[in-house]
Amino acid sequence: MSFLRRPTWFAVALTVAGVLVFVRLGMWQLDRASEKEDLLRRYAAAASAGVEDFGLIPEVPPPDRYPRLELRGHYVEGHEYLLDDQSHGGQVGMHVYVPFAAKGHDRDLLVDLGFLPKEGGATPRLPPLPVGETTLRGLYVPPPGVGVRLGGDRLPEQKGPQKTMVYVDLKEIGADLGHGLYPRVLLLDADPASLYARDWTPAVMPPARHRAYAFQWFTFALVALVIFVLLHRKRR
Repeated sequence: MSFLRRPTWFAVALTVAGVLVFVRLGMWQLDRASEKEDLLRRYAAAASAGVEDFGLIPEVPPPDRYPRLELRGHYVEGHEYLLDDQSHGGQVGMHVYVPFAAKGHDRDLLVDLGFLPKEGGATPRLPPLPVGETTLRGLYVPPPGVGVRLGGDRLPEQKGPQKTMVYVDLKEIGADLGHGLYPRVLLLDADPASLYARDWTPAVMPPARHRAYAFQWFTFALVALVIFVLLHRKRR
């Protein structure tokens, strides 16, 4: 490389280390993209799979397994939990959660009825729940991630049957109900006759964004090499 001045060992070490780190981060993002694609495939397959007996599956299935259940029982009246600041199809609204007492089981299961848009920025009017015994079908999945807790739900301080949440914490909801809940929630199957939108996909970063980040890291590696060459190019 006669067109380059002799670089210092520090410059070489710094450039090599930077390139290796950037390439490794890019490969990690590509691996994450593959994992997310696999997750989305499993989720889609579970949504169209046959139903399973709730009593025959583990209370906490493997993280990558989403059993589709059929349960008979009744909704627990007087308890509606509204997850605020949600979006669907460009609309802002809420996801509505209601506890369900399944026959033959000793705890309630929290059910996500789906998404309702807000009405002029206000809490939407909730459709009435089925009265008496009913049959539900849906995916048994982990609750949505909590993220950063700012202020908390403060469920005990809220009065009335409808309580607003900023995150879903099954322990807090169980404490508000006065008894424990199962560690997962039920996402109801889509129903064209329902006012609730039920377009279930995992709340994860899409694979395309991981690939975009990978491209960014690979670009940084290339830029580091270009800077090294420019700084050590012989001047005429």
